[in-house]
Amino acid sequence: MTPSRTVVIAGAGIGGLTASLALAAKGFRVLIIETAERLEEIGAGLQLSPNATRILIGLGLHPRLSARALVPEAVSIMSARHGGEICRLPLGEAATLRAGAPYWVMHRGGLQAALLEQVRNHPDIELRLGTAVEDATSHADGVTVSLGGGTDRAKTAWALIGADGVWSTLRTRLFPDTSPQFSGLIAWRGTVEASQLPHDRTAQYVRLWMGPHAHLVSYPISGGRQINIVAVMPDIWNQPGWSAPGDAADIKHRFAQARWSEPARTMIGAVAADGWRKWALFTIPPMAAWHRDAMALLGDAAHAMLPFAAQGAGMAIEDAAVLAQCLGEAANENAGAAAALARYTGLRRARVARVQALAERNGRISHLAGAAALARDLVIKAIGPQRMLARQDWIYNWRPDLKDAGA
Repeated sequence: MTPSRTVVIAGAGIGGLTASLALAAKGFRVLIIETAERLEEIGAGLQLSPNATRILIGLGLHPRLSARALVPEAVSIMSARHGGEICRLPLGEAATLRAGAPYWVMHRGGLQAALLEQVRNHPDIELRLGTAVEDATSHADGVTVSLGGGTDRAKTAWALIGADGVWSTLRTRLFPDTSPQFSGLIAWRGTVEASQLPHDRTAQYVRLWMGPHAHLVSYPISGGRQINIVAVMPDIWNQPGWSAPGDAADIKHRFAQARWSEPARTMIGAVAADGWRKWALFTIPPMAAWHRDAMALLGDAAHAMLPFAAQGAGMAIEDAAVLAQCLGEAANENAGAAAALARYTGLRRARVARVQALAERNGRISHLAGAAALARDLVIKAIGPQRMLARQDWIYNWRPDLKDAGA
């Protein structure tokens, strides 16, 4: 690989794989370094709004993804107190036409598999598994990356991108004072076969139940054969790592004790006894910069956020598109990678910070209790579905145009 047109990416998650495809489309050769010996499905369901899907479609992924994804008909906002619907936001084909790209729900592993297939079929992308970035040194020609294992242990590249998640080793090296912060929230994730649920619980909707100090989300994945379920609630975390098996009796007790309605408790009860996994939700506080010299961060490594805006993957995919455009323009103009990465950071930070703030605000609103929750429900009804959906336009209508990529 020629150093002047080579980019090394640390991490083969959604952000890293997308970035590799976006960079290769700009004429770069890409080396992806991944510490895992093999890529495995992590998590379960995933929501991708039009701001993300239009980028993936633009990278030629539509055939692979449309076969794995579902287009939900609506987002149904539900009351945990009485089990009824507060508001229904239309999605489906109408929303696709409105935004110019679909809203997809799918298994996270399905998205990763589609990206991986595309990566492995690209002649200018190399993926090395079971390898770690041990060190990196910036210099006038870019960066020299020291790799663990094997014989080819040093790579000179134009830029190094850290897409290695919330526990990023590159971020620790570049910004040692920034570390993941536990939010005080735990996400319980599970799946259930759609055939085990009443028919009215398996419609092609994203359902959001809002309850006292907790919320529950469900939507179909795997071609509608399974329902993905995520429950988020406050809790302590004193275990090693950031995920662990969940006790089905524990989560059932929590929702029964809080007097959640029967439809929500039915969803919780349908998950197999060994089907729950708990994830501690960590965030990265807003950073003044995501880059240093010819090295930069992307996705959760730069801005891990709470899930209440369903934009974690979407922001990483947006990052990938803007990063590729900035580096591509700089290379074509014989400019340096450091200036291109500074531009990338400048274009992305304000928008991502706004989405992070929205996610935090949505979480507080979703978890209201008592009179505040009743007032919230009345306000949502008064706003109505069309205006509620229009509030997402600034997210969904975003396009990777460098003139307004930070909007």
